[in-house]
Amino acid sequence: MKTDRILFYTTCFLVAIGIVFSLSLSVFTVLLFDYSHLHFFIRQFIVGSFGIFLMWVLSKINPYKFLTPLCLFMFLSMLFLMIIMPFLPSSIVREVNGAARWIRLSGFSFAPVEFFKIGFIYFLAWSFTRKIGNFKKTFGAEIMTLMPYIVVFMIIIYIIGVLQNDLGQIVVLGLVLIFMVLLAGTSFKIFIFGVCLVAFVVVLAINTSEHRIDRIMSWWAGSQDIVLSFLPDDIASRLQVEGGETPYQVSHSINAINNGGFFGEGIGLGTFKLGFLSEVHTDFVLAGIAEEMGFVGICFVVGLFFILLYRIFKIGERSQNKVYYLFCMGIALMFLFTMMINGYGITSLIPIKGIAVPFLSYGGSHLLAACTSIGLILMISKYSKLGIK
Repeated sequence: MKTDRILFYTTCFLVAIGIVFSLSLSVFTVLLFDYSHLHFFIRQFIVGSFGIFLMWVLSKINPYKFLTPLCLFMFLSMLFLMIIMPFLPSSIVREVNGAARWIRLSGFSFAPVEFFKIGFIYFLAWSFTRKIGNFKKTFGAEIMTLMPYIVVFMIIIYIIGVLQNDLGQIVVLGLVLIFMVLLAGTSFKIFIFGVCLVAFVVVLAINTSEHRIDRIMSWWAGSQDIVLSFLPDDIASRLQVEGGETPYQVSHSINAINNGGFFGEGIGLGTFKLGFLSEVHTDFVLAGIAEEMGFVGICFVVGLFFILLYRIFKIGERSQNKVYYLFCMGIALMFLFTMMINGYGITSLIPIKGIAVPFLSYGGSHLLAACTSIGLILMISKYSKLGIK
């Protein structure tokens, strides 16, 4: 039995690209904080190398013995950490931009939510296999069966969305949840109900935060001319917002993408990373890659992501175990929605939400968590009939 080599090497390639651009795109931050020019590169190289090693180790483990305890441990332990974080001293919990999402340990920090997502997806797969599909197919019966999951998700919304002020992760988890519910065997009516519920939660979260309202209004100010041109004049006039400005970062992100052209400026030769896009090596990494590698380069990166997603979907589809099937689908959907939210945000198609690009953005927690999830998928791939030599 062999693991999926294509998935492993594709992931390694994406990690390597992220390491290269952690050096190329971090120029302004290095100068601003007077770091060594290799500061971010060395850190990302160490974490990336360890992540690849972790994938290899996990791929060797027997999933029938270790997958369930590993994932449920991540789910429960990370949930516990997120619950107690508000009560921990500031010397342990690190706050960035008003959000306390990181636990500081000696020499590094990590975000429990990144590993919690993996455990949560496995918990859903494990539980749905036991609870969904064996009851009468009426809407009311389905709602009653899903009610405990709705309650659990509401608690998660409070912990992540309110205490950690991280709406982006809630949107990702909410979308994964409703798609997994559909894949587990519920009716399409439940899927529509789930979409409406997630939309309601997002609208409620936006309307209860002045900061989020301002972010929506600034996004609409930059997008309204295109959208309103397709609507009748009387409706367009009512939706018109006067005096709004496109978010500073997003406008420069779009300019950076445009500046890259077809073939790009060349690795290391981008200009918008020089203070215009201060977070370009993190949340705006795709814009930085687009400027330096151009349309061809960004298509290559997106192509690698599609290969990665295809291999995960294929492993899940060919798994005989339904828990493994749902888990693979959930992880693939998590990567897909994360990529879409970031990509659409930096191009102003949707409001920007600070969320890292898997494998590419600088940061240890999300990179290690992403490699862990791929390692777990590789663990499962040994028992899927993929026809891999």
